[in-house]
Amino acid sequence: MIDVRLFVLGLAGFFWGGLTTPLSIRLAQIYGILDIPDARKIHTVKMPRGGGLGLWTGYLLFALCLVGRLSFLRFTATGATVVFLCGYLDDMCSLSPFLRLGLHFTASSLAVLPLGLPPLTAAVALVWVAGMTSAYNLIDGVNGLCLSLFIAATVALCCLRAPASAGAASMGACMGAMALGVLCWNFPTAQTFLGDGGSTLLGYLFASHFVLAALPSLGAGLTSPAPVRLHELTLLLLLFGGVPVLDTMVAFSRRILMGKSPFYPDKGHLHHLLMSLTGSPLWSVSVLLVLQGLTLAGGLAVYARLLTR
Repeated sequence: MIDVRLFVLGLAGFFWGGLTTPLSIRLAQIYGILDIPDARKIHTVKMPRGGGLGLWTGYLLFALCLVGRLSFLRFTATGATVVFLCGYLDDMCSLSPFLRLGLHFTASSLAVLPLGLPPLTAAVALVWVAGMTSAYNLIDGVNGLCLSLFIAATVALCCLRAPASAGAASMGACMGAMALGVLCWNFPTAQTFLGDGGSTLLGYLFASHFVLAALPSLGAGLTSPAPVRLHELTLLLLLFGGVPVLDTMVAFSRRILMGKSPFYPDKGHLHHLLMSLTGSPLWSVSVLLVLQGLTLAGGLAVYARLLTR
């Protein structure tokens, strides 16, 4: 049976994302927030950045409407603003990667610290949320890829079943639907890019809401007769991190072994490799989306087992 409330939230989110994106495109054109082609990039024409503007404003509106029921939204909305504005500024003038990382950790702490998790769990969650924020930015190299992976992740968020996951379905439905509305302007032919502001925002939104929905129950279990061990928590977060985390780990390892900075951009990401093999952005997105679905399914299975043991 269809949940009417979720349907309405999803419909509103979809139209918000779809109808605000032309405004973000126009603003990018007026202020010259454009992605310029170079040897590392796939596109060949100047492309407006800032497609995440509608996602950010929509999330703030969503938080404003539901903060009375979900008080933690005041923290995640503040963190989302820090992440988006940092990325949006970086779209206009490059910021230091260390400054960005510091701001991502600041936003991460806004989502994690108010939960009162045990110190070890909180530290792992803090690093994971900040890492996911950057990971979604690194995976954003093919039309529709970042948005598709995020939509799949929000579906998994809707599937969580735990005492602490109240509101997870509402959050997942609204955020995923907004991303779907923006996807119409980004895939298969892009009329805008998310930019660093949009891609980092997606990573932060999923990671922070997953932590809010899932970890309090497991955190309570850390002091129970059958505590959740560190390796189990790490496995859970890796699985829910999915393709963005896998790609980031591979990219950072490769760059370090080559004697380069882990933040050095290149064309060795998973989507680049798939593009070279298939020659098709559609196939690249499809393969990675299937992989994302498998890892998320594995994460849901592990979470259900940890929750019920």
